[in-house]
Amino acid sequence: MNYTSVYFIGIGGIGMSAIARYFLQRGLVVGGYDKTPTPLTRELEQEGASVHYEERVDLIPEACRDARSTLVVYTPAVPADHAELQYFHDGGFDIQKRAQVLGTLTRTHRGLCVAGTHGKTTTSSMAAHLLHQSHVDCNAFLGGITKNYGTNYLLAPASDYVVIEADEFDRSFHHLSPFATVITATDPDHLDIYGTEEAYLESFRHYTELVQPGGYLIVHTGLKMQPHPQPGTTTYTYSRSEGDFHAEHLRIGGGEIIFDLVSPLGNIADVRLGVPVAINIENGIAAMALAQIAGATPDEIRNAMATFRGVDRRFDFHVRTAGKAYLSDYAHHPEELRQSILSIREVYPTQRITGIFQPHLYTRTRDFYREFADALSLLDEVVLTEIYPAREQPIPGVSSQLIYDHLRPGIERHIIRKDDVLDYVRHATFDVLMTLGAGDLDNYAPQIAEEVKKKYEE
Repeated sequence: MNYTSVYFIGIGGIGMSAIARYFLQRGLVVGGYDKTPTPLTRELEQEGASVHYEERVDLIPEACRDARSTLVVYTPAVPADHAELQYFHDGGFDIQKRAQVLGTLTRTHRGLCVAGTHGKTTTSSMAAHLLHQSHVDCNAFLGGITKNYGTNYLLAPASDYVVIEADEFDRSFHHLSPFATVITATDPDHLDIYGTEEAYLESFRHYTELVQPGGYLIVHTGLKMQPHPQPGTTTYTYSRSEGDFHAEHLRIGGGEIIFDLVSPLGNIADVRLGVPVAINIENGIAAMALAQIAGATPDEIRNAMATFRGVDRRFDFHVRTAGKAYLSDYAHHPEELRQSILSIREVYPTQRITGIFQPHLYTRTRDFYREFADALSLLDEVVLTEIYPAREQPIPGVSSQLIYDHLRPGIERHIIRKDDVLDYVRHATFDVLMTLGAGDLDNYAPQIAEEVKKKYEE
């Protein structure tokens, strides 16, 4: 790309900001718009980006106004009538989706991509950590802030590998050309985009065709989707207990999870999870498969797995004492919720577990309220807040009440306003508290943690 400046519409998004950092570190002028300031946008400003928060063409930096030297990157969440997007369209600028830029990187580097309805942020972050701690190293564009590095982006100019989270929203992952990819799950989601489960599964099937000849496809066992890779692609399967890659000699207890990796590329004994929750067994198996394909050694992989500290909002423990905990998790799809709750239940089998869930999107709640209720019924107590709308307008008749009404009989349940969460926590009784969802409930996490600490000290 022969540009001297890049302008981002939606620069504060977790995926967009990673690409902005890539161009900043390469010495390009970076500007951008987002709706509201966040810690992430403030960090971008400190790193040299020019960011504003009003939809005004006159605020676009002068350096980003030349169509010959400026690339414009936008997120699909931006409406088509956005004033700045219209300005760039009218001016004949090169305008690309975030996924198109990532697609270019998979053609100039060896792309190690992680796709799937859930687990992709943790798995891709694990893979990036494994490679970054090895002699292979990697560049990485991640969907979360890694606790090891405090960023969603890693730069390694000497490495030929790039780790990318392959997002199925808006079929974004169809722009990628992976050298190797993991597919973690294909539970239906984004039906506002795809319409039907069949169309969703077909989108993943098409994605498997995009793996480069001579590359690798690593799929979770039991997926409904039938892969259709190109000739010359090596296909592997994985899961916790079966497949080409799986765990054996599993040891869970004392706050630790240790297992042996069984792998067609060489077994690795005594793998210790740095974030010991059960779902990370499978996430770790998939990440280690990518690391082995890229050439990391068994010792490098074993050491890095033990030092992986996790990702913000993914099984993010804010308080952890003997038999008691408070954690937040980004789970916002029914199967993610199920796996999240089961993972915590495995670590805390006898404790009372309460979950506060903020549903994400009206359409997702409308399409999956029964499945949400079924997953949440694995808790001892369920607390629901109002739906986080994100990009959507309200839908008549769609509210958290739909989930509430379909919880299993006998489950203790409440619906409260998000603004009343802290007061609820002060007066509730629990051993383990989980806050769940992809909305803005996590903004309360530091205050919730303080209230939980006081409760555990009583």
